[in-house]
Amino acid sequence: MVADGGAGTRESRVGQGTRPGRLALPQPYLLFLGDTVEAGFAKTAFGLRDWAPELCVGEFSLPDATISLGLPQLSPAEAADRGARSLVIGVANSGGFIAESWVPALVEALEAGLDIVSGMHAKLNCIPELRYGAERLGRRLIDIRKPPENIPIATGLKRPGKRLLSVGTDCALGKKYTALSIARAFAARGVDADFRATGQTGIMISGGGIPMDAVVSDFAAGAAEMLSPAAAPNHWDVIEGQGSLLHPAYAGVSLALLHGSQPDVFVVCHDPARKRLLGDEDFEVPPVEDIVELTIALGRRTNPAIRCGGVSLNTSVMDEADADELCASEARRLGLPVAGPVRGGPAFDALIDECLKP
Repeated sequence: MVADGGAGTRESRVGQGTRPGRLALPQPYLLFLGDTVEAGFAKTAFGLRDWAPELCVGEFSLPDATISLGLPQLSPAEAADRGARSLVIGVANSGGFIAESWVPALVEALEAGLDIVSGMHAKLNCIPELRYGAERLGRRLIDIRKPPENIPIATGLKRPGKRLLSVGTDCALGKKYTALSIARAFAARGVDADFRATGQTGIMISGGGIPMDAVVSDFAAGAAEMLSPAAAPNHWDVIEGQGSLLHPAYAGVSLALLHGSQPDVFVVCHDPARKRLLGDEDFEVPPVEDIVELTIALGRRTNPAIRCGGVSLNTSVMDEADADELCASEARRLGLPVAGPVRGGPAFDALIDECLKP
């Protein structure tokens, strides 16, 4: 899963169970934002800032970038002076490419003594300036988006243990944050639970997982089975969802995760402020209830008892009163618990109660 190891391993905050592909990365990090102008495409950087803040020394971006994490703006040399050991590409753009305009800044990081960590589809070693620079300077190029070898074909057979999957009405709207929040809430209640990462940011946060969108499609459901294997009857795997079943570009990975993880419970993640699909604005964001119905219909193939535990709303741009009012009104409309997972509170407690209901 990861090319080149490194010192500085740390354990996940949310469960210590066995994970495929444990990795060690050079920490702490300088987070690179490139020339990003859309917050949804900087989700790797935001995720690390929010869930591993002690590992983030600062941020580094190009002049055209309009997104900021609110961290100190540092050059690679300044970050190295503050103890940074690697630059993490904090961008997750459509297609996972490394823009040509980023390369001089990445070379600057190598020259400042930093390794480079990437979760992009494009591989660092395939860029000549980076490959030659790393060889000349004795630095490492570390690609996270590498699936494990020997992934089996899925069986579809039910296995012991309990599983929860976060699903979404679109991409990049809170499936990782929801899964992390739920896993943490389960642990706080004494429930034996593990967060299972399926994307590069979750893998960097938790220290292991499988980058599902890098798995050959025939093996994707098998990778989901491998990620959440047979477990004790009362053990929960809380699995980070990817994409959306109704996204024209990314539905494949969503369906593979649904069939392979065989969730007993799923939580639908939705951004009420988003009207068009991220990266495919010719399509509207589908209603929450459409995703509930479709997830149950398709999920029954490998788990006939699948049910919806509630809805997770991304209310990050709302004040607390408006967020609470929206969650309450949506709960009445849908007949399901609705909460903002990062905010917590009684509504989120009700969602956790529903998820854990026998």
